[in-house]
Amino acid sequence: MDRFAGRVAFVTGAAHGIGAAAARRLHAEGATVVLADVDTAAADGVARSLGDASGDGGRALAVACDITDAASVDAAVGAAAGRFGRLDALVNVAGGARPHPGLLDGMTDDDWAGTVDLNLAGPVRCVRAAAPHLARQGGAIVLVGSVNGLQSFGDEAYSAAKAGLSSLAQNLAVRLGPSGVRVNVVAPGTIRTRVWDTQGGPDRLAPLYPLGRVGEPEDIAAAIAYLASDDAAWVTGVTLPVDGGVLAGPLARLTRLEEGETGQEAAG
Repeated sequence: MDRFAGRVAFVTGAAHGIGAAAARRLHAEGATVVLADVDTAAADGVARSLGDASGDGGRALAVACDITDAASVDAAVGAAAGRFGRLDALVNVAGGARPHPGLLDGMTDDDWAGTVDLNLAGPVRCVRAAAPHLARQGGAIVLVGSVNGLQSFGDEAYSAAKAGLSSLAQNLAVRLGPSGVRVNVVAPGTIRTRVWDTQGGPDRLAPLYPLGRVGEPEDIAAAIAYLASDDAAWVTGVTLPVDGGVLAGPLARLTRLEEGETGQEAAG
């Protein structure tokens, strides 16, 4: 498919995991991709893996971008728009849980503010910088949230910030719709990314998923590509769970496991 031929997509968090998978998927479908990340070396490595060294005039460009810093975001978006002359899609993947005491009453104001800044204010900075460029020809904004924003899975600060993305998308869909800009959220379940390397791996959670496995970055990249494409031309303001069915009944699955169901049976 060439759904993005002639289009430019700005992807934050593009050096690893879901962001890298999204950049690869959009590029495979014809997009010029701007890989924005604080880890510029890794982002450039992804660009080169696409066959486009960042400086050779190809369809991939790695740029430094820290979504917690407005000046950094503005500079990265400005560089992308200046280089390619347009922006057609913003995909905000950058974010994540930050280390802090597990219980709410053990968190400091700085713990809370840092998590919310990264996961809610950061995407706002990206939208604020990209929206004027997107509005010139119509475009799409896809924000990566989490099932934590839709149901209780712990980590109150992270979950509250991700929940805020759904409200943000609804409000922006109304505000930006007349300019032809669509705004949606993808809410992943557990995905096999490097954040699980220090937590025993993600597969221990597979029995909680009706489809019997955790997700892969490519599962989320496919949903991002759909929402960013013209196939979703009449879809805006929605939050799309891509979660292997965990929201359909995680507590029921857990109860079955506690009653003696094996992980293999749960996966089947």
